[in-house]
Amino acid sequence: MNYTANELRDRPVTGALFVLGSSLTIAMLCALVKMLSASLSNEMIVFFRNLCALVFLLPWVLHRPPSGGIKTEHFRLHLARCASGLGAMYCFFYLIANMQLAEAVLFTFTAPLFIPIVAYLWLKEPVSPRVRNAIIIGFIGVLLILKPDREIFRPLAFVGLGAGILVALAMVSIRRMSASEPPVRIVFYFTLLSTPISAVPLLWSRQLPQGDAWCLLVLIGFLAVVGQFMLTKGYSLAAAARVGPFSYGSIIFSTLIGWLFWDETLDLLTWVGAFLICMAGIIASWSPSAREKPRDNSGAET
Repeated sequence: MNYTANELRDRPVTGALFVLGSSLTIAMLCALVKMLSASLSNEMIVFFRNLCALVFLLPWVLHRPPSGGIKTEHFRLHLARCASGLGAMYCFFYLIANMQLAEAVLFTFTAPLFIPIVAYLWLKEPVSPRVRNAIIIGFIGVLLILKPDREIFRPLAFVGLGAGILVALAMVSIRRMSASEPPVRIVFYFTLLSTPISAVPLLWSRQLPQGDAWCLLVLIGFLAVVGQFMLTKGYSLAAAARVGPFSYGSIIFSTLIGWLFWDETLDLLTWVGAFLICMAGIIASWSPSAREKPRDNSGAET
């Protein structure tokens, strides 16, 4: 069946399936990180995730280079995106090792609550009343997950919120350069820069993987590239407002995986908080232009 150019970029069902597939891939990656965290340090897992992703990504970029090649005029923005994205990865993998899987994933979805704030401070983008209300609703959801009556000031809570803020910084840096930088180039530079930078902490964390851990690390890198590709492809096939909500499938998949492998369950307050965060994220991400044309997205930090 032949499609016109417009039809190829307006296929919401196919786009939603790609985004949902990316959500499953991310949940599987997180589960593997949790398994490895029992025997490997956070620094080692982050490094090998980036190294293996680079190994898988290089042949793709060399075979099908982005429009205009890989040369960039926005190296500083790529470096800022790398610093924030890599920081978010360290926080996120630490959360996975020390929290229930679904709760750790939930904290990364606080990013849409911080994106309007970061965009206002950095890009001077106005924040509409609708977005302000969404942010308030989202932070009520965060409080429910943190359980205000106990442990609200536990260190893990701040690590989780830090992960959300860093993801937001990475997203806004992508928005800042998206007019001239194609998604493949953005993903390539993130992986290229994050690999040597994440090698530095190995100077004080020299624990090497053993046995099956090598296979799991390679699989994490593969899933990271596949997840990025599927997410970017999904957002290129349909309007963001139509396929974006399917990215929250990661929470459902993570909950199921956590229950199957670690006997994890979420209480009622956490479910209510998750619902509020998801709704707030969807409202905050919605824009009139999203209904008119699709947009690429390459900002997931996995």
